[in-house]
Amino acid sequence: MSARYQVTGGTAAEISASIESGIRVGDLTAGAALPPVRTLAATLGVSPATVARAYQDLRQRGLLATAGRHGTRVRPRPPVATRRALHPSTAPGTRDLSLGEPDTRLLPPLGPHLAALAAEFGAPLGYASAGVLPELADAARERFAADGVPADDVTVTGGALDGIERLLAAHLRPGDAVAVEDPGWANLLDLVAALGLRTIGVPVDDEGPVEAGVRVALAAGARALVVTSRAQNPTGAAVSADRAAALRALLAGREDLLLIEDDHAAELARVPLHPLAGATPAWAFVRSVSKPYGPDLRLAALAGDEATVARVAGRARVGAGWVSTVLQRLVLALWRDPATAALVDRAGTSYERRRGDLLAALAARGLAGHARTGINVWIPVPDETSALTALRDAGWAVAPGALFRIAAGPGLRITVSQLDPPDLSALADAVVAAVRPRPSTAFRA
Repeated sequence: MSARYQVTGGTAAEISASIESGIRVGDLTAGAALPPVRTLAATLGVSPATVARAYQDLRQRGLLATAGRHGTRVRPRPPVATRRALHPSTAPGTRDLSLGEPDTRLLPPLGPHLAALAAEFGAPLGYASAGVLPELADAARERFAADGVPADDVTVTGGALDGIERLLAAHLRPGDAVAVEDPGWANLLDLVAALGLRTIGVPVDDEGPVEAGVRVALAAGARALVVTSRAQNPTGAAVSADRAAALRALLAGREDLLLIEDDHAAELARVPLHPLAGATPAWAFVRSVSKPYGPDLRLAALAGDEATVARVAGRARVGAGWVSTVLQRLVLALWRDPATAALVDRAGTSYERRRGDLLAALAARGLAGHARTGINVWIPVPDETSALTALRDAGWAVAPGALFRIAAGPGLRITVSQLDPPDLSALADAVVAAVRPRPSTAFRA
């Protein structure tokens, strides 16, 4: 815990509020350790049970996480606005490969499409006229159908994570368990915690969630399962045909389980899609436009069974209402434009080359990495802290595996979208020097 911040309070509510305030003002930053329950209780003159209740409240609200022998810490992205950035800025001269974002140089330009839309617009829409544009829904159905995803029922959400949040909130209640990939998407782990849900980690290999791990999660009472179809973050895994067949057989008919698939890479992926859609009575397939077309386009198409889609659309109607029809028209224009399709294809080829070149450079130096698809490479390491420090000292910033892990072994995530070919050799040398590898091919410890 920061030496500058002292937790105060005489009740569980007061202690909880004090810690939240420390997070909000930035004195308790991401990963900051909280005192052990008995230590803080002695300092404040309260019972250990009082401090334990405060910590439990903050964990249920997604602000804190229990990190095993590392104690209780502030989550990487606690659900409270802060005055300061939770991650320190990169030092001058450091190449930042930690962000997981697409290369903005490869995103299609929006200006010409916006200008065309402005010329086409008629009278402004009112509340009664807004909703999912029929032509966008039809286009989404066509795109889903081309990949083998049944899409009779479709809606749109404000991005993939917004869609997943609405799905979980519509089907689950606080305390329910969600099976998630381990290592898996850090934002999803934070969202599940913020919703008051529990995570059950499912090991991942290059072909996606491991069947035995899914089986264990189901036996442990998982009420939902979230699977990344391709370009899994952080490992680059993609669900293979064999893995999809095994998981479909395992999940068939599970009426007590919500199946969610996230295909965020979409057009950027260079491997076929093998969907699980329809394996369970309650299912949803979510595909955002952020990676291929730009993070600022907060829209995802969501297909699913009739009841699930109706729940998501109904929840939106009593909340935000709808995704802006201006944004929907812009996305539709991008989908219909052959020149934009060519730009997205070029971006996918570029990411494929950069990722493959980095993996090859590491392999030539005796270090194995993982990434079948996407913009990230996952490298198992013996010790994250020492490797991160060594890379930072060498002028490279990468993401610590701790952001993405539940029980999986330590690792580093390197985003290749900001990696230019002249930098490849220097990065590979720095990674190998920082890691001092031990033979390993598994994601789990």
